[in-house]
Amino acid sequence: MREIVIGAAQMGPIQRADSREEVVARMIALLEEAIAAGCTLVVFPELCLTTFFPRWYMEDTAEVASWFENSMPNATTQPLFDRARAARVAISFGYAEKTSEGQGFNTQVLTDPALNIIGKYRKVHLPGHSEFDPDRAFQHLEKRYFKAGDLGFPVFRNMDAWMGMLICNDRRWPEAYRELGLQGAELIMLGYNTPTTNSQNPEETPETRVFHSDLCCQAGAYQNSAWVVAVAKAGNEDGHPLFPGSIIVAPDGTIVQKATTDGDELLVHSCDMDATKFGKKTIFDFKRHRQIKHYGRITSQTGVIYPDGTEG
Repeated sequence: MREIVIGAAQMGPIQRADSREEVVARMIALLEEAIAAGCTLVVFPELCLTTFFPRWYMEDTAEVASWFENSMPNATTQPLFDRARAARVAISFGYAEKTSEGQGFNTQVLTDPALNIIGKYRKVHLPGHSEFDPDRAFQHLEKRYFKAGDLGFPVFRNMDAWMGMLICNDRRWPEAYRELGLQGAELIMLGYNTPTTNSQNPEETPETRVFHSDLCCQAGAYQNSAWVVAVAKAGNEDGHPLFPGSIIVAPDGTIVQKATTDGDELLVHSCDMDATKFGKKTIFDFKRHRQIKHYGRITSQTGVIYPDGTEG
C-alpha cells in the first residue's frame, strides 16, 4: 500500500478587507488540525490568499497588481511554509501569480514534505469575460486579469505517487483529466471558488451547481482511475456567495468525504495510491483500449461544426 493521508482544507469566505496575514493565520490553523489528524499532504483552495477579486471590474493597474504575488513563498506565506516544513507535511494551494515579465496567472503550487515547490500549474480553462458586462448579475473577469495557463497539464512525482493539479473550471473539461491520466496521474488536486448562483442563468439552483461540480470530479476520477481532491473556498464574500461541498473522490468515482459547512473545515482521508491500479490495468488501460485515430476533432477544432459544414 502507498497511503497518503490527505487533508482537504476548505476555507470559508475571505472578505475584500481581510489581510493576507489574517488569511495565512487561518491556513496555519487548518494545517495544525491536519497535523494532529496525521495528514501528510494538505490541499487548500484556488486563490486562497485573497477574496475572489475577478468579480470586480478594475482599471487601476496598481489596484489590480495588489491582488497578485510576485514570488512564492514570500514574507507573508513563509510562516505557513515553515510550520509545514517542521511537521514534514506537503501542501498545495492556489494564488494569483505575477511573473517577472508582468504576466498574471491563476496558479497552484505543490510542495514535497520538505516544502520545496516541486510542481506548478497555471489554470488553462479561464471562464467568464474580459470587459464589463451589464447583462450579468455579477462580473466574472478572469479573462481580464489572467492569461490562460502556459504550462500544459504537468504531472509530478511526489511522496511515491504521480500527482497533478487542476483549478476550478478545469474540472468541467474531460480533456484536462485525460491529459493527466495519460501521464499516469494517481492523485489530482484542485481548488475552486465557484459562485452559488449562475450570473447568466438565475434559475439554476445552488443544488444543481453543486451536483454539476461533484459529477465532473467523480467522472474525472473514475475515467482516469485516480483520486480527486476538490477543495472549495466558500461562503459569503462581500455579498457574493460561493458554494461549499469540498470532496475527496476515490478512483472508482465514489465520494468518500464531503464537507458539511461553508466555513473553514478539514476533510481527512487515507488515500491508497495503489487503489488506482485496478482501473488503470482493466477498463481504463489506455494502451490497450484507446482509439486515437478517431479522436482528431478533439485537437483540430474548438467550436461545433455540424456534419453539413455549418458552425454552431
